[in-house]
Amino acid sequence: MSQNLVDLSKAGVSIWLDDLSRERLQTGTLAELISGSSVVGVTTNPSIFSAAISGSDRYAADIKSLAAAGKNVDQIVTQLTTDDVRAACDLFKPTFDATHGADGRVSIEVEPGLAYDTATTIARGIELAKIVDRQNLLIKVPATLEGLPAIQALTAAGISVNVTLIFSVERYVAVMNAYLAGLEERVAKGESISDIHSVASFFISRIDSEIDKRLDAIAAGSPLRGKIAVANAHLAYEAFLTVAASDRWKALAAAGANFQRPLWASTGVKDKAYESTRYVIELVAAHCVNTMPEGTLNEVRAHGVVRGDTITSQIPAAHSLLADLATAGVDFADVVKFLEDDGVAKFQVAWKELLANIEAVAK
Repeated sequence: MSQNLVDLSKAGVSIWLDDLSRERLQTGTLAELISGSSVVGVTTNPSIFSAAISGSDRYAADIKSLAAAGKNVDQIVTQLTTDDVRAACDLFKPTFDATHGADGRVSIEVEPGLAYDTATTIARGIELAKIVDRQNLLIKVPATLEGLPAIQALTAAGISVNVTLIFSVERYVAVMNAYLAGLEERVAKGESISDIHSVASFFISRIDSEIDKRLDAIAAGSPLRGKIAVANAHLAYEAFLTVAASDRWKALAAAGANFQRPLWASTGVKDKAYESTRYVIELVAAHCVNTMPEGTLNEVRAHGVVRGDTITSQIPAAHSLLADLATAGVDFADVVKFLEDDGVAKFQVAWKELLANIEAVAK
């Protein structure tokens, strides 16, 4: 067991793997990460499933069998992905039990084409939860404006949600409000909320990539390069702490509510000039999740020196950095709007590629 990964877990960060494939499940490599690398959960997305299914022959027999049975491409992809997620849920069941439901979680995302369709997102989220049929499932819903009421409705229905594609603190606050409102609906109906968990996935590296590009267009060598993504996450954690200290939350906690934990996603460093572990080591505090690709996990294992809480003391500096960004001429609101739209579009492309790959095998 890597001491660096153990230290990260002890500092309050749950380590989740941002990847899942049948190969990981069948060869035991995911089980090895659980037993030897402090991995306590898994996240998936359309890009991950596309890479897994198109890059392995382990799905071919099932694809051909399902096609021969008259299943269409949409039905085949649903069965393949939910089968893998269910198997991962079973693998993580001991972790789920040991952490009283906080970890041992596996996420599956509603189809990206539904990102701007509230009603269908709700219906599909309920359907996926029934198909997988595991307590430790998280239904991923994008934090679009249309996704917010879906988050509330799914939470009110007793479904644990992973809210994805969050880029701004303002939207994160709206996401937390949606979660709390869903819990409040259940309390008002006399229903239990103690078994509902949620995470809010705040994307990190994409923010630096886009802002660095805009800073470079204004003037080369800006001292703000590579600093805004972490600062933005620090402000998100401040918003989490504010909610955690509120009377609204305290009332829900008294009724058995669990935190909607901030989850740091997109934590692989894209600019190789930056320290490879920065989006892990600089985002350490209690009640956090960091979902990382295996490459980043290996970097942390090798040389990620955990320094304890690296967030709360940096919150004042984070406010200053965001103010400096505005002074430098970068419109952060425009950045996060672009990133949200771009993120949905990229997942839609990955989903179409996945369907096309399955269709090719099915013929």
